[in-house]
Amino acid sequence: MSCNTPLVSIGLTVAGGHGEGLALNQLSVPVSVFVDEDQTVYIADFGNHRIVAWKHNAASGQVVAGGNGKGNENNQFSNPTDVIVDKETDTLLICDPNNCRVMRWPRHNGTSGEVILEKIACCRLAMDKQRFLYVSDLEKNEVRRYRIGETNGTVVAGGNGVGDRLNQFNGPGYLFVDSEQSVYVSDSRNQRVMKWETDAKEGIVAAGSHGQGNGLSQLYNPQGVVVDSSGTVYVADVYNHRVMCWPKEATQGTVLIGGNELGEGANQLNSPIDLFIDRHGYLYVVDHWNHRIQRFSLAGLNK
Repeated sequence: MSCNTPLVSIGLTVAGGHGEGLALNQLSVPVSVFVDEDQTVYIADFGNHRIVAWKHNAASGQVVAGGNGKGNENNQFSNPTDVIVDKETDTLLICDPNNCRVMRWPRHNGTSGEVILEKIACCRLAMDKQRFLYVSDLEKNEVRRYRIGETNGTVVAGGNGVGDRLNQFNGPGYLFVDSEQSVYVSDSRNQRVMKWETDAKEGIVAAGSHGQGNGLSQLYNPQGVVVDSSGTVYVADVYNHRVMCWPKEATQGTVLIGGNELGEGANQLNSPIDLFIDRHGYLYVVDHWNHRIQRFSLAGLNK
């Protein structure tokens, strides 16, 4: 799609929206979302130390991982920050950064998980169509790619210390991997989104990089990022309380959702932090401080 494609700017709450809390119809500062093929919404429920799944049109969710209090046992998390579904093995892969590990849990009826990566300051996860796992590392300012079962991985972005050069990051977070294995990384403290093509020695600016601010060429703590098949980049612009749309190679973006002051109205956001586009072309937004997941219709979206 282009950034001028009509958008249904009134969001539908598909999870949470009942204030912050521990009840199954509530969330506590959610930070990531993954939507499977039947539109079940998986959420990293950060403040509740659990992963919850909300089936399509459900009034409440169910705990599918964690939910046993904050801790470092194999049935616990300490503020999980990301969850993705590995369809091949029917499992959930979960980033548990305070415990310096990535966990794998059964997708259904799991009572505990297993550690697949440890001693890693994991921030966010992504998986490509070849089932390579990508992990952003806040301490090392890099992104590594792993074969499932492998523990060392290969640096595919960053790894050159903290900084603002094109081969560096300062706070790499959310990830998106396209069909050509190009890795898009939200470089939060550099106020930009970077694209690293396969075997590249440095990245390309895909959005932002004009300093912190609320202009159309600027971002303010960019986080969640998704990319459609035309190369259009969608960015969760956290402190501007908006979702931005940047066409491929554009020098500025368009406000797609929000940007009309923080709030809890159906057309407002309060620190949107993650995005997901499902196979039907719906855009999901993790509305962090409103403790809810909002779904928007994007007409003509290239999936």
